[in-house]
Amino acid sequence: MIDTPVFGAAAAAAPHHLASEAGRAVLAEGGNAIEAMVAMAATISVVYPHMNAIGGDGFWLVHEPGGKVHAIEACGPAGSLATIERYRERGCDVIPSRGPDSAVTVAGAIGGWEAALSLSKSLGGRMPLKDLLADAIRHCDEGYEISPSELRTWPQQVEAVKEAIGFSEFFWPGGEQPKAGARRKPDALGATFRQLADAGLADFYRGDVGREIAADLERIGAPVTRADLEAFKARAVAPLSIRLPELTVYNFAPPTQGVAALLILGIFEKLGVTRAEGFDHHHGLVEATKRAFAIRDRIVTDPAFATVDPTSVLTEEVFAREAAAIDRRRAAAWPFRTGDGDTVWMGAIDGNGIAVSYIQSIYWEYGSGCILPRTGINWQNRGVSFSLDKKAVNPLQPGRKPFHTLNPAFARFDDGRIMPYGAMGGDGQPQFQAQILSRYRFGQSPAAAVDAPRWLFGRTWGAGSISLKLESRFDPMLLARLTGSGHPVEEYSEAYSDQFGHAGMLVKHPKGHVEATHDPRSDGDAKGC
Repeated sequence: MIDTPVFGAAAAAAPHHLASEAGRAVLAEGGNAIEAMVAMAATISVVYPHMNAIGGDGFWLVHEPGGKVHAIEACGPAGSLATIERYRERGCDVIPSRGPDSAVTVAGAIGGWEAALSLSKSLGGRMPLKDLLADAIRHCDEGYEISPSELRTWPQQVEAVKEAIGFSEFFWPGGEQPKAGARRKPDALGATFRQLADAGLADFYRGDVGREIAADLERIGAPVTRADLEAFKARAVAPLSIRLPELTVYNFAPPTQGVAALLILGIFEKLGVTRAEGFDHHHGLVEATKRAFAIRDRIVTDPAFATVDPTSVLTEEVFAREAAAIDRRRAAAWPFRTGDGDTVWMGAIDGNGIAVSYIQSIYWEYGSGCILPRTGINWQNRGVSFSLDKKAVNPLQPGRKPFHTLNPAFARFDDGRIMPYGAMGGDGQPQFQAQILSRYRFGQSPAAAVDAPRWLFGRTWGAGSISLKLESRFDPMLLARLTGSGHPVEEYSEAYSDQFGHAGMLVKHPKGHVEATHDPRSDGDAKGC
């Protein structure tokens, strides 16, 4: 079994080593896990820009030492000019996936950092914002080497993204993807971070940075206005949770798909599987995923417009009903919509027991592809998840929040262990979470659970087939049995593939030490002190 790094009292895990180092440094200086996460979030928005940016959204789960779990929703609504009529008049049947028309929503991530730091202060946090943004500013000023993950990421709709305003100049100079060893120096983004460090994070929405963002968005023709930015604030919400034997698992409420992540776990528990890696384990999780996604697609929308309380489907009765509908030997046929997504999940735990599970994203790789020239910000395309059908579950409407694949996870065990965990990967996020958590519960170490081969049911990153995709390290006998039971198996040639997400897990034990790991599929690691 793969050994998990064990640290003293605190650790941070991220998909890029410069982000985990930023978190470790804050923890070593006496900062708490929330402060460490802001430093990590800022750093990774610079050095991992194909996966996330400050022009995107974020979601926080924060566990405080007393046991309370806080949730911070930092996702922006559709802009006031983002109407169905606007897109219909332009001849669109769907919202374009790239360019200014895909920059539909306000970016919420910075508002989430601000809200999280307010919570941090109530828990004793005192580190200055300038210190937390220092690493991000330094990497902008000195430049950074483009990551292997970015170099192997080929964007969907490549011609459209190359035509997005500012994309080629910033990401692909000369119109060609950079080569290994290439460096990037985002001067305009560095200036934005320096202004935020001086003026405060609210400046992103209601200050000089907000004014420049709004001017750029208007100039390129995006449907988000200055008033939309000024009106935005992240908000504290109630997390969702379920009880499993010997632990409570937390996730995020709508407009995220966190309810699906919990449904998978609850349904799978009712199947009574007792060991990892066999047919019952993987077949059971796949079939639980199908049942969970069917419920998700009926009910998840902006909570202001919801007709179903998500807690009403997180019950023992629903879990038992859905599990009873699963054929333990045969795969159910399944047509379902899919959500692509490139994202970062990061976790941090400090010596006092504050723990953070955080996810930050611009939706597709490179988001809208638009780089706002005055601020250097890459804007998200999260709004493409809206429908132009007024009768849809998630129709486009000014002020409405889009459906989010993002969902950070957290587990608290009855014996005192606490565990932030999660993964990136669009519709794969709940599936990957279920695989790594179930493996840990079946006795694997965090590193082994995250390292082990993964599968994904559905489409991913432009792949056209709805199939059960698997990395190449699964037992051939298991693949044969899955195929024989009716699963449309598609084995990838790679042993470790980005298609199966970048996951991480941290466990703080009652005696105080921390186990932490991040995915070998990413460019990250875990660091502690």
